[in-house]
Formats: sequence, C-alpha cells, structure tokens
Amino acid sequence: MSVADRLFGRRLASNEEEGQRVGPLTGIPLLGLDALSSSAYGPEAALTLLIPLGAIGVGYMLPITAVIVGLLLLVYLSYRQTIAAYPSGGGSYTVAKENLGTPAGLVAAVALMLDYILNVAVGVSAGVGALVSALPQLQPHTLALCLAVLALITFVNLRGVRESGLVFLLPTYLFIGCILLVLAIGVAKTLLGAGRPAPVVAPPALPPATAAVSMWLLLRAFASGCTAMTGVEAVSNGVSAFRSPAVAQARRTLAAIVGILVVLLVGITFLARAYGIGATAPGLPGYESVLSQLVAAVVGKNVFYYVTIGALLVVLSLSANTSFAGFPRLCQVVARDAFLPNAFAHRGRRLVFSLGIYALAGCAAVLLVAFGGITDRLIPLFAVGALLAFTVSQAGMVAHWWRTGGPGARRSLLINGVGALATGAALVVVLVAKFAEGAWITLLLIPTLLAIFRRVHRHYANVDREIACVEPLNLADLRAPIVVVPLRGWDMPAHKALRFALKLSADVYAVQIRTDEAGDDLRERWDEFVGEPARAAGLAPPHLEVIPSPYRRLFGLLLDYIAELKAAHPDRQIAVIVPELIEYRWYHYLLHNQRAQVLKTLLMLRGGQRVVVINVPWYLSA
Repeated sequence: MSVADRLFGRRLASNEEEGQRVGPLTGIPLLGLDALSSSAYGPEAALTLLIPLGAIGVGYMLPITAVIVGLLLLVYLSYRQTIAAYPSGGGSYTVAKENLGTPAGLVAAVALMLDYILNVAVGVSAGVGALVSALPQLQPHTLALCLAVLALITFVNLRGVRESGLVFLLPTYLFIGCILLVLAIGVAKTLLGAGRPAPVVAPPALPPATAAVSMWLLLRAFASGCTAMTGVEAVSNGVSAFRSPAVAQARRTLAAIVGILVVLLVGITFLARAYGIGATAPGLPGYESVLSQLVAAVVGKNVFYYVTIGALLVVLSLSANTSFAGFPRLCQVVARDAFLPNAFAHRGRRLVFSLGIYALAGCAAVLLVAFGGITDRLIPLFAVGALLAFTVSQAGMVAHWWRTGGPGARRSLLINGVGALATGAALVVVLVAKFAEGAWITLLLIPTLLAIFRRVHRHYANVDREIACVEPLNLADLRAPIVVVPLRGWDMPAHKALRFALKLSADVYAVQIRTDEAGDDLRERWDEFVGEPARAAGLAPPHLEVIPSPYRRLFGLLLDYIAELKAAHPDRQIAVIVPELIEYRWYHYLLHNQRAQVLKTLLMLRGGQRVVVINVPWYLSA
C-alpha cells in the first residue's frame, strides 16, 4: 500500500460516488456545523459591542436575537424552496445566474466564497478561543493552535465526504446534547428562581456603563449578531452530497439545522440575561467566552463543564468543515461555467474537489495569520458575504416564481420577496455599521474577484474561439518534417534519438553546441558511427552541425539555428527530437542539470506553430 493510500485511503472509482453520499444524520455535522457553531460566537459578538452599556446592554440582546431569528426563519423558508427548485446544487449562484443573469450569479458566488473562507477562519479561531478560555496558559500559542487545527481539518476532508461527516458526527451530537442539557437546566433554575437563578460559579461582574443607549450602537450589535446566520446556505449548495431522494434528505437536514440553531440562540440569549452574563474583551488576559461563563454559571466547573467546553472547542474548530464541503462544490459549478480554472471542476482520488480544498485552506491560513487568530478581529468581515448571498438568492427565487408560476407560486413569491427585502435591509445595516471596522475590505474584494472571474472567462472564450475547427481533415502537402536532434555527444540516448529521427524523415539535422567544456566532438567519429551505417541501410545520412559556443551559450544558439531552418524552409514543419534521461529515483534528479526540460520549455514558448517537440526518453536502470 502506498503512502498516499495510507494517509488518504484508497483511490475511489467514479461509480463509487453513490456510496459516498450521506443522509440527515451525517448531513448535520457535514453541512450544519457552521450554522450550529455560530450560536457560540454570534451572541458573543453582539454582546461585545454592548459592553459599554454595562448591565443594561445584556437586556437588549433578546430583541436583537428575536430579529435575527426572524431573518433566519425567512432564509430557511427560502432555501427550502431553492433545494426543490434546483436539486443539482449551486445554491445562490445557480439561482441568481438562471433568474437574474450571469453578473448577479457571479456576485452571489463571490459573496458565498468570501463567506466560506471567513467561516473557516472564524470557526477555527473561535474554537481555539474556547480552548484558551478553559486553559488561559495557552493564549500565547493562539495562532499556532489555529493553524494546526486548520491543517487537521484539511487532511480529514481530503479523505472524502462520507469520512469527514462520520469523523465529525460524535463531537457534533455531543456538543448539541451538552448545550441543550445546559439550557434545559438553566431554564428550569430560572423558572424556579423567579427569573433570578443563583449561579454555581458567578460570572465576571458586568462593568459600569460608559455610554448611553443609541440606535447606532444597537445596529452595530445587530450587525455582529448576524454572524449567527452564516452557514444556512450550505445545504442548498450541497444537495448532491445526499443520497436519494436527495431533495427530501436535504430539506430534512436543513430543517433540523435551523431548528436546533433557533433553540440554541434563544436559549443562550435568555440565560445570559437571567444570569447577568456579558462579553469580556477578546484577546486580552482574563478573557472568557460567553458560553464558558454560561456553562460554569449553570452547572459549575466540574467534569461536565470540561466535557461541554471540550465539545464546544471541537465543534467550533470543526465548523470549518461546512465550508470544506460547500466551497469546493461551489468552485466546481463556477469552474464548469468557465469563470474559474477548470482544474477546480475535477475530482481527486477520494471523489472530492481537491483543488478547492487546498485553495480554501490557503486563503483561511492567510486570514488567520493576518489577524492573529483572534475571532473578534475577523467578525466585522463576516456577515457581509452571507447576507449578500441570501439577498441575491431570494431575489432570484422571486424571479423564478414570477416566470414559472404554478400552484403555490404566489405564496412562494411572497415568502422570497419578504425574505429578500429583510436580508437586503440587514445587509445595508451591516455594511454601514461595520464599514470602518473592516467591511470595506469585503466591498473591495468583491469587485476584485469579479474582475478575475471575467478575465478567466474571457481567456477560455478566446481559447475556444482560436482552437475551434469546423473543417474536415486537411491531407494536402503531407511531406515529412525536417528533423532536428540536439546531441550532447555520442551515447545511448543519442543512438535512440537518431534511430527514431530516421524513421520520421530523410532530412535529419544533428546539432551539437560545442563549448570549451564539452568532452566529445561528434565530427571525429560521425561517419563511422552514423554515416556508414545509414548508407549501408540505404538511408540518407543525417547532417551534422557543430556550432562553437565560446561563451558557453547552449539554448540561444540552438534556437537561432532552428529559426534559420524555419526561414529557409517556410513550407516545412520542424520536428525537434529531445533526448532525455529519466532517472530511476526522484532524488536522482538533483544530480542532473535537467537541460532537456529547459529546452522543451523554451521550444514550447518560442518555437511557433510549425515547430513540433518530440521527447525521446532513456530510462536509467538504477
């Protein structure tokens, strides 16, 4: 078994794809971790903005959460319809492109890609943040831990869709079970305590108010809290990951994800107010996440606390898996339409889109390094992409229902229309509230990526136009080419190359670039080793050209010689046969100068249409 097989598993055949598909039980950890884990950092991001209000700020979280949950339900209804209308996947990109045109589709694609990349960075940094909350001595190693977790998730996803879902299944349901149990215990204590439960471990005292309540501050808190909505679109992008019936399986998975998320958001916000829990300044000594405070207040810092925080850490870190499932599939759809390099559309050894996985991991790593692995520094960039994709997708569905009609179309159009207006308004709020804090970066990246997509598409269109052929095969003037064989000296690769050349044409030119350092002068034995055998076989002997090179130039002189042949024979093709040593072991390549590779590259770049490059390998046995 090869090293690659041991690391990533055996290579899967294309007809094994059905066995890699999943159901709702595995689909929740595969495509829902982003949405579910956002319950940990969404409320905290909003509470962080409310720190200047002190204890009063916590009270404003319930109405803010209520608005976010309302938006979330509208988005759920919209994507439930998208799944049925576009079961092939692609989500917002496909919906917008087919109903609003290609430009709108590309805007949705860019927004989703940015959302996926930021989700990886935020999820990993939030997971490590949870670990640092429980073990403050690890705080100096935050960035290193983030990069290590990112590398682990990348590795797991390269092993295949089904394997990644199964790996994340246990920690996902452990997290859901632990948090729901904490919420149930907390709500019971709150009800029994007449709304003021006694904490087992008291949370840090809320600071005194340093600012008055303002609409601007509340809008900024709402904008940060909207990060809890990210990830809902992943199921509509990944419908093809579900086993048959895919639409029903995807809808059930989406309903479960949104239902659990709503319970978590409402429960965390309710208990944070009941226990007087606020956010602490992230990235500073003494930082403790809201969920850490909440679990400690409800059940204390016992074994269950550490199990819950451990599950939270794992789920937050692994929430990036949603992006690893959705981003490569989105890239595949966009690449299929020739707006990304076509390599993004090809599956790797485990039937995953490997290049998309590598690209996502690389972009997330850059973000983590740039922002030091601190969640709060990444949050301002986060919600713009998700809300923009939501808005464009729902506007596309409005156009879809308007065009197709049918039973229930009017009701569906109304749902999508209200959803588009609501998420569009939320997008405006987020852009205004977070512009100075980093949202401007997203606004700069969107047109930049759109321009790149257009350039890629233009390149492919130009290539298709240039290589298109509508004529039958032209069999006129099928003369043999003029063959040029560059030779270092007389050896077995030269012997093999000349034998092959004489099979192609009677016009063979052997060329030796002779420097002071060259040891073998072909003129001394050319007639004995080449001329006489050729004449004895009834063949025209190859011409020998020895070109002196006092300045030790090799490639330039050879290219000049080929250019002269092209000029002297404007109606002939020139075939250049390049003898090349093929080493037995990879490290043997370090012991040779690889001039054949350089020559082939130069010929490809400068040879022109009439030059054909033929490689003649000589395989070394050891």
